[in-house]
Amino acid sequence: MKKSTIVTLVATAAVIGLGAWSMRHNGSGGAPAAPPAQGQGQGPTTVSVVAPQRRDVPVILQANGTVTPISTVDLHPQTTSTIVRVHIREGQFVKAGELMFSLDDRSARANVEKAAAQVARDRAALADVERQYQRAEDLLAQKYVAQGAVDTLKSQVEAARAVLAADLAAASAVGVDASYNTIRAPMAGRVGAINVYAGSLVQMSTSLTTVTQLDPVNVAFTLPESALGGLLEAQRRGPVPVRVTPANAEKELTGTLSFIDSTVDPVAGVIRVKAEFDNKLTTLWPGQYVNAQLVSHVLPNAVVIPQNAIISNTSGTFVYAVDGQQSARVVPVKRLHAFGEFAAVSGLKGNEQVIVDGKQNLRPGGKVRIIAVASADKTADASTPTIFKG
Repeated sequence: MKKSTIVTLVATAAVIGLGAWSMRHNGSGGAPAAPPAQGQGQGPTTVSVVAPQRRDVPVILQANGTVTPISTVDLHPQTTSTIVRVHIREGQFVKAGELMFSLDDRSARANVEKAAAQVARDRAALADVERQYQRAEDLLAQKYVAQGAVDTLKSQVEAARAVLAADLAAASAVGVDASYNTIRAPMAGRVGAINVYAGSLVQMSTSLTTVTQLDPVNVAFTLPESALGGLLEAQRRGPVPVRVTPANAEKELTGTLSFIDSTVDPVAGVIRVKAEFDNKLTTLWPGQYVNAQLVSHVLPNAVVIPQNAIISNTSGTFVYAVDGQQSARVVPVKRLHAFGEFAAVSGLKGNEQVIVDGKQNLRPGGKVRIIAVASADKTADASTPTIFKG
């Protein structure tokens, strides 16, 4: 038992002595040895690179839009009367000026006849006074009447003319009132639900039906305020084409940008726009949701690289490029427009070798070994739109 204890003590003393000897020879005061510098203790990082492509990149914006009619009219009578006849059907397409409703016009026709009779009476009275005035002038020339009598007749002629003018205006007003008994289509469009029938008593508050213009038709949608400058510039150059794809439809329809709102929504940061479309086949229907696309502007001769080559951190946005010493060099870039898996950027000359795969293991100045080289033009498709769900 005593012999084992002695052996243990001797072994412990040997270990302590070996540690003290090691500290004296290293001279580090117990601090661990520094790790080897990068590139000295490990080989180059394996990476794949891509050659940027220069091309004209159209900035295509896409948003969800709603089909809206250019105009919708809710028809109301302008008088209190009774419906005599309904000349149209629900859902019917009508032309501008087509007769839609007839109201009871018996009282209105009587008023028109009364006004016409009053005008006829005034014309006869005016003609009689004019004849008297003409005879008085002839007698005045022969000095058979005094000048005062002629002046009196002249004033009577002028008064009769004024009375006739007033009654003509009254007759015109009565004619307008009578026209309210026939209701015609204010424009070409489609008739909505009809809310009255023959015999219905209607007032000015009564809604008869609606007429909705379907050709042409608008598509309204919103775009980010960052697109406003490009839209205004494109509109100054000429008509801006807009394409829409209705739900469950394969064929695109092409229209023209017709409206850019005068203000930007400060809360949502969007601008409201409209495009006008021919709709003779009624492919677009009011209230329908569609996907709208338009080319805001074109980035000429832009440098295109894959988006997965771009790195973003607190320092900014950059890519790794391979320099002449086969090392990773940091190149700051700015994303100008993203489309699909690719982006047009600034900051690159276009002749660099941009690292795509393996960049997560890199540090600035680290050595690299290239195993694959690709070109952005093999897969980049600038027609892929930037989607903005407005």
